[in-house]
Amino acid sequence: MNAEEWWTILENYNVSIFPAQIFLHIIAIIVTVIFFIKPEKEASIILKVYLTASFAWIGIIFFLILGTGLEANSLSAFLFILVAVFFGIDIFRNRIEYMIPEMRREKILMVILLLMTFLYPLIGYLIGHTYPRMIFLGTFPCSTTAFALTFLAFSVPKIDLKPYILLLIWAIPFPIFIQIPKFGVYEDSIMLIAGILAVVFLIRYRKQLSKKNII
Repeated sequence: MNAEEWWTILENYNVSIFPAQIFLHIIAIIVTVIFFIKPEKEASIILKVYLTASFAWIGIIFFLILGTGLEANSLSAFLFILVAVFFGIDIFRNRIEYMIPEMRREKILMVILLLMTFLYPLIGYLIGHTYPRMIFLGTFPCSTTAFALTFLAFSVPKIDLKPYILLLIWAIPFPIFIQIPKFGVYEDSIMLIAGILAVVFLIRYRKQLSKKNII
């Protein structure tokens, strides 16, 4: 599929779900604000609920129902539905403990990355991707992957490696080999940055990870 065909599918998707993408994007911002104001167990659960719902939406609505023309849509749907299942299970298992970094520079980096995910539509607009070619949080795979990986990266080693690794599979190869060179989705550089950071944190805290992080 060429770039124009790919963007046409995204355009039709945006038009079909309007205004759900606006709503879920705003909810992501609200959930993040709640998390920073009250970074406790309840806020962490709210974040997991949001990620569960968003990745389920992406797997079912984006890939299976409205994105049938996308290459490997069934495989992509399976990946994101599986991620949603893992986040949903963790609402009760509580393996993932989202945290705000204690170090000031890491906290600033986290905030910057989250702001970049919030600005996905604006950054796309500035490079010529006007609505309905804008990419929003909660309803599109790449922006939501960047959002989730940012929270996960700064929570290592208190994570579940299963959704972490699955999201990394999407975050690093796709923008390098497909999204940017083939379709011109330059805003997906945000996802690539989040993915690289997530790998760095895995390497940095690898000695603190154990089998319980993946079982």
